[in-house]
Amino acid sequence: MIRPIVVYPDKRLKQQSKPVTEFDETLHTLLDDMNETMLASNGIGLAAIQVGEPLRVLIINLPDEEGNQHPENLIEVINPVILEKRGSTTYTEGCLSVPDYYDDVERADWIRVEFYDRYGNRQEIETDGLLAIAFQHEMDHLEGHLFIEKLSFLKRKKFEKEWKKKQKELKEKKKK
Repeated sequence: MIRPIVVYPDKRLKQQSKPVTEFDETLHTLLDDMNETMLASNGIGLAAIQVGEPLRVLIINLPDEEGNQHPENLIEVINPVILEKRGSTTYTEGCLSVPDYYDDVERADWIRVEFYDRYGNRQEIETDGLLAIAFQHEMDHLEGHLFIEKLSFLKRKKFEKEWKKKQKELKEKKKK
């Protein structure tokens, strides 16, 4: 089932997510719904809070060279913890909860993450590049943070001004 995506400045996005304790059918349904929602929105990652569930759950599915996302590449991540990080890289990020806005964000270039799969099995991954960026971006959501918070003061002010203008324009269109 495709769920509505929580959009900035909704206060739920500032919530800290709670650890998952039950690896049951409810969790599996949430993961399946998140995948459907992410794919329908052309996203590469989604945190549970983005569909209104304050749980430490996220999914990532990077597209191949043709832009296709294959089910076997889906990574379901529950209760993740970054064990180690190295280096620094800058990448242009976007977010389904901040639609149509993209900006450069600095993050660790390489990370090692411990997490659990949908059945409660412990997993560990070492990764770099876009996958490392996606992990860090989605894990920020679990702490109640958005990528726009990493922008410089001036860029953040510019974003807020543009965002308010865009929201006003959308309201005007709806009235017509």
